Amino acid sequence: MPNLIAAESISLALGTNQVLDAVSLGVGTGDRIGVVGRNGGGKSTLLRVLAGTQPIDSGRVTRVGGLTLGMLSQDDRLDPSATVRDAILGDLAEHEWAGDPRVRDILGGLLGGVGFTSVGGPDAVVGTKSGGERRRIALAQLLIEDPDLLLLDEPTNHLDVEGVQWLAEHLVRHRARPTNAFVTITHDRWFLDAVADHTWEVIDGRIEQYDGGYAAYVLAKNERTRVAAATEDRRQNLLRKELAWLRRGPPARTSKPRFRIDAANELIKNEPDPRDEVELVRFATTRLGKDVIDLIDATVEINGRKLLDKQTWRLAPGERTGIVGVNGAGKSTVLRAVEGTQPLAAGKRKQGRTVELAFLTQEVRELDAYDGMRVIDAITEVKSFIMLGGKEVSASSLAKRLGFSGPRQQTRVGDLSGGERRRLQILRLLMTEPNVLLLDEPTNDLDIETLTSLEDVLDGWAGTLVVVSHDRYLLERMCDRQIALLGDGRLRELPGGVEQYLELHAAAKESAAGPPATAAAPAPVSSAAEQREARKEMARIERTLSKLATQEEKLHTALVEAATDPARATDLDAQLRAIHAQREELEERWMEVGESAE
Repeated sequence: MPNLIAAESISLALGTNQVLDAVSLGVGTGDRIGVVGRNGGGKSTLLRVLAGTQPIDSGRVTRVGGLTLGMLSQDDRLDPSATVRDAILGDLAEHEWAGDPRVRDILGGLLGGVGFTSVGGPDAVVGTKSGGERRRIALAQLLIEDPDLLLLDEPTNHLDVEGVQWLAEHLVRHRARPTNAFVTITHDRWFLDAVADHTWEVIDGRIEQYDGGYAAYVLAKNERTRVAAATEDRRQNLLRKELAWLRRGPPARTSKPRFRIDAANELIKNEPDPRDEVELVRFATTRLGKDVIDLIDATVEINGRKLLDKQTWRLAPGERTGIVGVNGAGKSTVLRAVEGTQPLAAGKRKQGRTVELAFLTQEVRELDAYDGMRVIDAITEVKSFIMLGGKEVSASSLAKRLGFSGPRQQTRVGDLSGGERRRLQILRLLMTEPNVLLLDEPTNDLDIETLTSLEDVLDGWAGTLVVVSHDRYLLERMCDRQIALLGDGRLRELPGGVEQYLELHAAAKESAAGPPATAAAPAPVSSAAEQREARKEMARIERTLSKLATQEEKLHTALVEAATDPARATDLDAQLRAIHAQREELEERWMEVGESAE
């Protein structure tokens, strides 16, 4: 396809940092490109170079004649004195935008509908809006403008799960035409896999290019790393583990990953599950006992609105739970109720005597008191060594695992970027050796490499974990169960994960009476013990199915070898059919157990 933009041997240094080093690339018509890389690695600078707002030191950037280009940057460029209507629609007459289904879809997906209900109405002044609201206003304005080339810098920031899914569907539906293209920086791995057909990694002044989204990128990068960097054992193991999750987890059941299945299966055939759940629960029970934190008939109110209405939730040792819900549903407040700092309007909270709780909030100003300290000192002030995954780990070693190299550990806290401050915040919490960990939007300001490292660290952490996040991939990767806040005062189990939540929320929006009371709707959170037993049985069935698959493969090989021995072939075929029957029976049981967990 012809290029809309072509960059030839472009180089750019900012201070002593060589951001781009003789890079050549192109954006063709119909391209959907995701950009990944470490924080501070040059992703936003690359987008500014493509947009023409960042001068380069050498090389050439050419654009097709008549190209229209729009960029969503991390800087707020809206006129604070403008109304929301003027900022989004400009000079468009009402009959022009109100009669356009595409525009109505954008207003509904980002702003609550043609009445702009989620940002205070069309006549509200932009300057009075929050950072997240202004971000959605800017994104809506850009999508309505519909330029030939969209450059998006972290477009999912401040979007909830529904907003991220809507944006992914909109970009694939409207930006996959042979006349336009888009390039998006993102740390949201689900979003990257949903929208991208090419992935660029900005690394050490280079742009490494991969076909496909996140799953394909993980496989290809793993192979490149294995061949070209045998000394980077740590990174190689992380990539294999991430790939194993992609093949086993919910993303593997989609048709999006575009890599060779045989190659992927060969790569991970001896790779264990990311977590030994049985061992972690056993160890967590040893550390915590049977009692963790219980909310019993709890009611949580904010300004007269009931976020929880007489709900009972008993956290179990080793439980890993994700909480989803729209912005404003009260997820952070419920997390504070679990912590104990949010008073209950009714009911009671019980906490086990051995609980050591740590809470990662969305606020990083708590690090301001350490601005004059070195990073390593701010960590060792808490503790110098901890036990993780049954091994003693030093503060310096754990810091390296979360992206602080040796020299970077000597940096003053006050000189850290937002992402680095978030990492330091997490490190200080982990060094307290909590056995209950509450995480409120842990992905804020973290790049993909740091997220996979954090997930790897928590894979070996034995304790009870509760996560509030809009990052769909992280929820499915890190948590064994999800619950939802749908605005009706109830905690809802989601056996079907985030996908089920999206279906329920969509149904709730369509019904004036609220979520439909059908058999498919999940029940309030009930006996955690029963659900754990159901999950254990499902895990046993999955292990048996895996063994049957191995036996089946061996039988197929034996059948080929017995092609000239009819009697032997008949016997092998009978064994194969018996395995098929057993597999079908187990799969049906797996479905029954899954339904009983609702």
